[in-house]
Amino acid sequence: MTDIFLRREEVEKAVGLKHSSLYALIAEGKFPKPVPLGAKSVRWSAAEILDWQKARIAERDGVAA
Repeated sequence: MTDIFLRREEVEKAVGLKHSSLYALIAEGKFPKPVPLGAKSVRWSAAEILDWQKARIAERDGVAA
């Protein structure tokens, strides 16, 4: 199966955070890093974003992810 790459705007909409918050979490190692596609182009793995969302729900529910 092939992964889908998401633009930053799509990631922001999916997780409800703005770019400054996303990059702060990335710097803290708490959010998936973007995948470089070119000199000025990055995207995020949809599968990694989904895993991050599932981990937040598991954390909320007190379940090991």
